[in-house]
Amino acid sequence: MTRSPGTPLPPPKARRRLREAAALTQTQLADRMGVTRATVRTWESGRTTPRGRKREAYAELLKSLAEDEAARAAEPAPEQGAAAESAAGAQPAPVPVVVAVRTGPGSPAEDADSLVLPAKPLAARDSREAGTAAAAPAPAPEPAPEKEPAPEREPESALAALTPAQAFDALYEFGTPALVRQTFLLTGRRELARESVERAFQTAWENWPEVARDRDPVGWVRAVAYEYALSPWQRFRPRNRHPEPPPADPGDRTLLNTLLRLPARHRRTLLLYDGVGLDLPETAAETEASTPTAANRLLNARRAMADRLPELGDPEVLHRRLAEVASNERLRAAKPPTVRVGSERRARFWTRAAIAFTAALIGTTALTLRTAPTQYEPPVSPGETVRGVPPKVAPGALSDEELELRQKLRDALQAGPERLTPRLE
Repeated sequence: MTRSPGTPLPPPKARRRLREAAALTQTQLADRMGVTRATVRTWESGRTTPRGRKREAYAELLKSLAEDEAARAAEPAPEQGAAAESAAGAQPAPVPVVVAVRTGPGSPAEDADSLVLPAKPLAARDSREAGTAAAAPAPAPEPAPEKEPAPEREPESALAALTPAQAFDALYEFGTPALVRQTFLLTGRRELARESVERAFQTAWENWPEVARDRDPVGWVRAVAYEYALSPWQRFRPRNRHPEPPPADPGDRTLLNTLLRLPARHRRTLLLYDGVGLDLPETAAETEASTPTAANRLLNARRAMADRLPELGDPEVLHRRLAEVASNERLRAAKPPTVRVGSERRARFWTRAAIAFTAALIGTTALTLRTAPTQYEPPVSPGETVRGVPPKVAPGALSDEELELRQKLRDALQAGPERLTPRLE
């Protein structure tokens, strides 16, 4: 049997455009759909797609928003001009809002750097995703909200005037402290955590146009850092064969050892969900797994942690303890210019290596074509032994058998009378 296709939906960019044209925020749209704001964000980014009744309801809502937009566009221009003039006489003109991002001392970005792991309401999120919370009542009809600038466009407008190097440095200074601490919890090694984050940012600088256009550049770098830190090749490096000094606090040491006993996939899922604070669909997308698989890994990881440390059965307590263990370690990273220079140097090295390998391959091919025979030469057939006489061989050293045969022929008398050798008297 074949399943019937689902209700068609517009592209992700069109979904966001329709919501912004109707002056709706992601929270308001989530309340109408009965889902979380993060779910709406994943729908508009294209990471996930609604299914079943949610898909039909979302399609109907987008269709109604599109019809409202078409109706507003079809209104006559004179009436709009008159309404605008009357509104301008009744209330002052709106003041444009300028969004700026400060990265200097005392700025919000610097305060965000001090955060170990961003927190989310874990208890409410767990109850909502596990299906134990009761269905929320339908929201009361509200007046049409005033159109306000979309918060998602703030970073774009703030970073529009920055050069690529300045934007990269701002992203590096903002995300490095938290990413190094998260990678330390993932691997239990300080030097490997620092190297993984620096290598991830080097990769981000090599692919900067793609990273700059990404809706979550920190998540892009985090995924690369986790993949590098959990690579199976790390175990073959000599410096990773020896254990590093454990944390000084016994409680932190016990928690870190318990966390490192989990399988790598379960440990990563637990860190993303209960440590970083991602939702279940986002965690599944970053770990390249389905949502049920991610939920199963999370439950198994929580169960294993609670069996060894019963006080960590509460997700909020687990989140707080992970933040404390990560914040107690003194972890540092290189400066942004050093990372950029290292990335460019590594790119030049591999480019030159590829050019040298290609030149060597071309030279080897040309030498082979030059020295290869141009016609077929049949091989010489081996000789045969006739009446015990070995075949004639080419000039060269004799084998042991040939030497023995030659000595035998010289020592044996020839058939017939002996020859007389003349002598002088």
